[in-house]
Amino acid sequence: METFSKTQTVLSWVCRLTAAVILLQTLFFKFTGAPESVYIFTKVGMEPWGRYGSGIVELIAAILLMVRCKAWLGALLGLGTMCGAISFHLTILGISVQNDGGLLFALAVVTAVCCVITLYLHRRQIPYVSRFIN
Repeated sequence: METFSKTQTVLSWVCRLTAAVILLQTLFFKFTGAPESVYIFTKVGMEPWGRYGSGIVELIAAILLMVRCKAWLGALLGLGTMCGAISFHLTILGISVQNDGGLLFALAVVTAVCCVITLYLHRRQIPYVSRFIN
């Protein structure tokens, strides 16, 4: 296991916790069929299976983010999911969804940034990629 400086350790935990908390807090709305969630997935043509599927992937990503040796995998899953969310916001949904002032879009961007930073910090743990890093 690689050794992180104190700053890297703190940054890793802050990014991983931030991404995991955001991913986990949206699960309630996805799995209970909250009107806003149903609206979003209906608008993008993925209701209900897209809502359930993305919720399951986000749950797995949040769990993996909390396991240090698998944080890179959680970050990769989280980033992939957030890229999908961001692209739907930019193409179909708009930045503001049902007058939320862009909150969901901002949360997706924050989560994506936290996942990118986590991937960078844990890059030496990524199979195959680690062979090409000093």
